[in-house]
Amino acid sequence: MFSILLHHLDTHKSMGLDGIHPRVLRELAELLTKPLSITYQQSWLTGEVSVDWRLANVMPIFRKGQMEDLGNYRPVSLTSVQIILSIIMRHIQDNQVIRPSQHGFMKGRSCLINLSCFYDNVTHLVTGGKTVDVVYLDFIKAFDTVSHSILLEKLAAHSLDGRTL
Repeated sequence: MFSILLHHLDTHKSMGLDGIHPRVLRELAELLTKPLSITYQQSWLTGEVSVDWRLANVMPIFRKGQMEDLGNYRPVSLTSVQIILSIIMRHIQDNQVIRPSQHGFMKGRSCLINLSCFYDNVTHLVTGGKTVDVVYLDFIKAFDTVSHSILLEKLAAHSLDGRTL
């Protein structure tokens, strides 16, 4: 898995604070696969993350609205942990951990696709003689207000152990 991810790294992205450009990781994928695999596995098992991995080069990316309002920017960090994050995302996608109905923040899915799926479901129900009540809510900055204790409970309910959490 590491080899595949290293071979598919985007060489147009910037390097993290470790100073290693993605092109170097990509070119040396075969040589680096084993040591990186051991390093990441050890980190996962011990629950310890290298101090260097905790450092990030954070760049503000403008979302929308007035450019003078700092609340209209989202932070994007370039870190050395991106490879392990890719592994976790691949596991989530390959094992269908996230429901197909989840569209937010999912690659290849959008509000338009979500709306189309919703429209198809409503059409099917109405055609079948059912009544449909709909309430749509749009929470501004909803993920800024997530309760961490509830999130951890939900993750634990999916058999994630304490070390993972």
